[in-house]
Amino acid sequence: MGNRLTQIATRTGDNGTTGLGNNTRVSKNNLRIHAMGDVDELNSHIGLLLCETLQDEIRALLTDIQHQLFNLGGELSIPGSPGMPGLALLKPETVSVLDAALVHFNETLPALQEFILPSGTRAAAQAHVCRTVARRAERTVVALEAQEPFNDTPRHYLNRLSDLMFVLARTFNRTQASPVDDVYWHSQRIANDKASLGDCS
Repeated sequence: MGNRLTQIATRTGDNGTTGLGNNTRVSKNNLRIHAMGDVDELNSHIGLLLCETLQDEIRALLTDIQHQLFNLGGELSIPGSPGMPGLALLKPETVSVLDAALVHFNETLPALQEFILPSGTRAAAQAHVCRTVARRAERTVVALEAQEPFNDTPRHYLNRLSDLMFVLARTFNRTQASPVDDVYWHSQRIANDKASLGDCS
């Protein structure tokens, strides 16, 4: 690890393979590498979100999430570790932290009447990007899970994190310097239903 950190361009991946935490090498197109890459991409998008002006409690929450995603990446890099709870780097209690944050931030928001678009303030839009990448990471982990034993925490964490990013996006739309409302989807079916109800009244 020390050599890898001091010599970034090792050229060992020039043949299309990459090293795992157990010193084996696999194709860069391996499903495990896709899962690691999705988690890394998600972490990078959260880093971009942290460039915004955020409430202190949200900044602290997102910073902790970055550390937990790094733990998840480390866990994914060692074949067998997600199926062995004693070796898990991402702990079950981290899911409870996200659950608590979901309740805390969601209780301040008005109930949704329709689907919303991934839009609004820049922070909200970036949170929606994080949400969609979290969903992709979750799908990749589930696919990898079909190939070998996993504990539930990685899947639960990514699922809950995508939910939290949706709630934070709505929160950002209301707490940024120039607050905006949710941007609702203009559904033709819903519009027709409303028109029909109006005709009957």
